[in-house]
Amino acid sequence: MTAVIQGIIAGLAFGILDVLVMVPLPLPNKATAMVASFINRFAIGFLIATVNLPMPKWATGALIGLFLSLPDAIITKTYAPILGIGIVGGIIIGIILSKV
Repeated sequence: MTAVIQGIIAGLAFGILDVLVMVPLPLPNKATAMVASFINRFAIGFLIATVNLPMPKWATGALIGLFLSLPDAIITKTYAPILGIGIVGGIIIGIILSKV
């Protein structure tokens, strides 16, 4: 399986999982927030699979998860959940992709 296909699968899985976590939350502009969150998490999964940094894949995942989650966390001032899910999700995706 190519890195692009792995990235699409990882991105879709992470994006869908994150949107499902948001369903019970009372948010203004919920649909917009869910679309934005899906795109962000899709990008994290896709980039972890397709970028080749000189470090373990789990560290690449943590770094990409941090950097791509940081703007959303700053804008919403909701640091812990957004950064936590981005970093932990990135690490998990990196671990899974390193074993495939």
